[in-house]
Amino acid sequence: MREIVLDTETTGLNPLGGDRIVEIGCVELVNHLATGETYHQYINPERDMPSEAFAVHGLSEEFLSQQPKFSEIADGFLGFIGDATLIIHNAQFDMGFINAELARMDRPSVPMARSVDTVKMARKKFPGAQASLDALCRRFQIENSNRELHGALLDSELLAEVYLELIGGRQPDLELAENARPGDAQTSLEEIPSPQDSREARAHAPSDEELAAHEAFIDRLKNPIWRATAQTAQKAD
Repeated sequence: MREIVLDTETTGLNPLGGDRIVEIGCVELVNHLATGETYHQYINPERDMPSEAFAVHGLSEEFLSQQPKFSEIADGFLGFIGDATLIIHNAQFDMGFINAELARMDRPSVPMARSVDTVKMARKKFPGAQASLDALCRRFQIENSNRELHGALLDSELLAEVYLELIGGRQPDLELAENARPGDAQTSLEEIPSPQDSREARAHAPSDEELAAHEAFIDRLKNPIWRATAQTAQKAD
């Protein structure tokens, strides 16, 4: 099962009022395990950068003016996400911006049905609690001290960890695919002993000395259960 954890940074809050995407970050999961494959792109919004938005992500108009336009990166972005399920924190916001950009190009929109909203998941699982990404990182003890500013790729990486906790918790010994070494996760077939390598079963019957010691021990007990069991077996015979 392929999923894409996705985040965007923008010039503001209203994609229909002229605000644009300035950064996209994606992390690929397969069967709820990060593969190490990511997508990251800064985008020229073809407009100014409001001070409020700059305070959030720190991306300046000057820097972004040197980046490609959305129309120039659309095919690469759509190719990366493919038909995977999109894991997004506040999906309506990011999907609204993505589809507004696609509409400017007369391209088909990405259906909302493809998205999973982790804000809704968190509010359902923890009613009344804060559902921001920072709050969920604190709840799940996910390290995010280097998140001084919002960044699409960093936030996608953090959200991937949060998402795995929301769906039931990370498996403790799983590593990212790029860090895993062959043979670490499981024993290879070559390491499994063959029948020829198996040891012969050793004898388990007690010796005469052990039987005598056991009888001596029973003689010291009052109404030992072993004797009662033996008498019952004899009657049954």
